[in-house]
Formats: sequence, structure tokens, C-alpha cells
Amino acid sequence: MTSSASALMHDGQGVLDRIQRVLHRYPVVSPALVLALALVVFTITGDGRFGRPQTVGLMLQQTAVLATLAIGQTLIILTAGIDLAVGSAMILVHLVMAKAVVDGLPGVGPVPAIVALVVGILLGMLLGAIHAGLVTRLALPPFIVTLGTFYVFQSVGLVYSEAQTISADAMGRDSLLLLTGRGLSLGPVPITWGVLFALLLYAVVSFVLNATAWGRHVYAVGDDAEAARLAGIKVTRVLFSVYVVAGVFYALGAWVQLGRSLSASVNAATDANLASITAVVIGGTSLFGGRGRILGTLIGALIVTVFRVGLSLAGVDVFYVNMAIGALILVAVGLDQWIRKVGA
Repeated sequence: MTSSASALMHDGQGVLDRIQRVLHRYPVVSPALVLALALVVFTITGDGRFGRPQTVGLMLQQTAVLATLAIGQTLIILTAGIDLAVGSAMILVHLVMAKAVVDGLPGVGPVPAIVALVVGILLGMLLGAIHAGLVTRLALPPFIVTLGTFYVFQSVGLVYSEAQTISADAMGRDSLLLLTGRGLSLGPVPITWGVLFALLLYAVVSFVLNATAWGRHVYAVGDDAEAARLAGIKVTRVLFSVYVVAGVFYALGAWVQLGRSLSASVNAATDANLASITAVVIGGTSLFGGRGRILGTLIGALIVTVFRVGLSLAGVDVFYVNMAIGALILVAVGLDQWIRKVGA
């Protein structure tokens, strides 16, 4: 090999090393680039519908539900766990909240919307505590635990609702439960309170993860649980709290879903289980735990929505839409593996 060719290869390797280190330090960069590219491509190649204010507003509403659920998923994945029951938990909670207003709680008459919302949050915490107990007390793998509860929560919701849809008229269109579906216009783009609420949640969680001891402990447990234990971190307590807090976000996601769909149904957001994982992974959070940023999850949720809406408006079959998202997941995981080799 000539000296010039060797120098060229060395320079190329040096560029890759620098890119690898930048992506390791700033995991949000790669999903942000993907989102920007997707927006440009769909805007240029579309027939004009993608960039319409109504389409943008619709995408933001869809993203608000997914993004809220994905906060809880992010917390769990940061600890090297996973939750396959996100959607089932959300569906069960939003059914309970709606029926609490319309038919009442078991043994109790119809309750005010604010009480139903509190009940929903408490139920979300309970569902998270069930996961936490099975994972921390019985040492069961999160994958198996949440795979089982996915079916349990789904069945309970089906039986409890008697497979009936609860409409906005039954709940009362001015009900607090539907507040997240109302909003304002930002110029020509309609923005719901659910979208603004989701953004507020991301700001709060970002602060908690980056500026509190609990947030640092979450990252430490996900990076190396044994090292965290030796450092004095109560790993079991951190894991338990993460699953319970995730349950709160599933309940808040249920509230946002009620406002978006203006109804409660067992068929609501049936793809939320895998979509939330997709948003987290594409957003740069490592499935192996300990690395990622909550902002990346928000970008990941936007990417999932933009790809689905953009490809659907382009007339692409839904099977190819799912194929494209699946390819993104594979690329994201492969990129994460490459990035984790920094310093190895």
C-alpha cells in the first residue's frame, strides 16, 4: 500500500472516530438529523398536503400521546429494562377514567372529572408498582413481566368496558377529561393543550434527569447496577420508583389520548406498546441502559409520526410504512452498538 493511500485511510478513520465521539457525547444529534431530513424530503416530494397547517396540527396531536407514553418507557429503558405493556396500561386507565365519570366507580356513583383523573393517576401508579414488585422482589426479567401484563391489562380493560366505546357526549364535551383535546391556534396551526402539556412534561423530566440525585441514580443503575450498588445507591428502590413514575406518565398519556380521540375505547392506540419503544430507540436511548436523553425521545416520537403520516400521504402501503420504521430501528440499534465502542 502506498503512503498516500495509507494516509487517506488514516484520515478517514480519524473522521469516523470524531463522529463516533460526537454522537457518544451528544446522542440527540443523529435523530435530529433524521427528523430534519425526513421533513425536507416529505415536504419536497409530497403533493402539498404534508406541509398544510391542518396536517401539522394532526401530527402534533398524534405525537403528544406517543411522546407522553414514551417518557415512562424512556425511564425504564434507561435502567436497562423494557415495558411491553405501555399501550395496554394506557388503554385500561383511560377506560377507567371515562367510566368513572359516566357509570361511576364500582360501588360508587358517577364522580367528578377531577376525581376520575386522580383515580386514573393512582391506577397508573398501581400498574407500575405491579411491574416493579415482580421485577425487583421476584427478580423476574422486565421483558417477561410486561409481556404477561400486556395480556392481563388488555383483558381486564376489555371485560371492564364490556367492549363498549364511551363517547364524548357521554362524558360531557366540556369535561376536564377532554381538556387536552381543546386548545388554540399558533398562526394557522391548531395546537391542543395536550401538545403543550406534553412539552411541559418533557421540560420537567429533562430537569429531573439532569439536575437531581434521582436522575443521576437512574443513569447509574442502567449503566452498571452492581457498580451503582457498591457506590451506595439503593438499586432496588431506584428501580421500584422508576416503574411507579412510568405508570404516572402512562396515566397522563391516557388523559391526552382521551382529549385527542374524544372517546374511550379498547381499540385506542393499539400500537402504542411497540411505538413507544421505537420512539425511545430511534431517539438515541440505548436499549442496554445508562445512555440517552429525554429530548431524543421527543424527537424519536416525532420521527415515527412524520414517517407514518408522510408515507401514508404519499400513498405508500401501510406494510411498507412499517418496514421503513423497522429499518430505522435496526439502524438505530446498530448505531448505538457502534457508538458504545468509544474508548473500548
